[in-house]
Amino acid sequence: MKLLRRGNPDNPDNGDAGVDEPTVVPPTEPAPSAVTAGKGRPTPSRREAEGRKRGPVAPAPLTAKEARARRKASRGDKEQRKAAAAERRADAADRRARMLAGEDKYLLPRDKGEVRAYVRDLVDSRRHLVGMFMPLAVLLIMAMFLNPAMQAIVTLVMFVMMLFMVVEGVIMGRQINNKVRERFPDTLDGGFKLGWYAFVRSSQIRKMRAPQPRVSPGDPV
Repeated sequence: MKLLRRGNPDNPDNGDAGVDEPTVVPPTEPAPSAVTAGKGRPTPSRREAEGRKRGPVAPAPLTAKEARARRKASRGDKEQRKAAAAERRADAADRRARMLAGEDKYLLPRDKGEVRAYVRDLVDSRRHLVGMFMPLAVLLIMAMFLNPAMQAIVTLVMFVMMLFMVVEGVIMGRQINNKVRERFPDTLDGGFKLGWYAFVRSSQIRKMRAPQPRVSPGDPV
């Protein structure tokens, strides 16, 4: 590319007189691309990533003796795991048995304490109409399905049963709170929570109560 030169002022005939020499601008560096270049390798699969976490795979056995030793070690590990699982199941069964027997150490927080044990004995020493609600309700629902015409009668009977349950629950709660205050005058456990605890236990079928009853119906407490 031919650059224009400034003319010689001493030579008036020079046609380039008065023309300035243009400034040469150095080439600018290209702006960095906003797009980050790729990492240049495929994304590892999940199996490869898990393999790297587990570590290198053990090499294949070179002899039959080594293979037998590995199989024996593998069987030993499986037997140990089975033994540990059996021990955990036995421990859980033992804890449940102790809980059902009423040992305070293994009871749920709601059942702990001598006050709650006394309330359970009071409930278990009597028969309650509340405890008959669930079996009777199942029988009534089955009868309604067998004979749809009995729907109105079944609804009325269940409503009356629920009314009796509420009345019995209020009376039972007051009686149990009075007896608890007589037996344990310094206890802070009482009121609606204690009455509700007794009502819930009395509504359960006797064989399904946990902890299991320690007294029979009619026994003095």
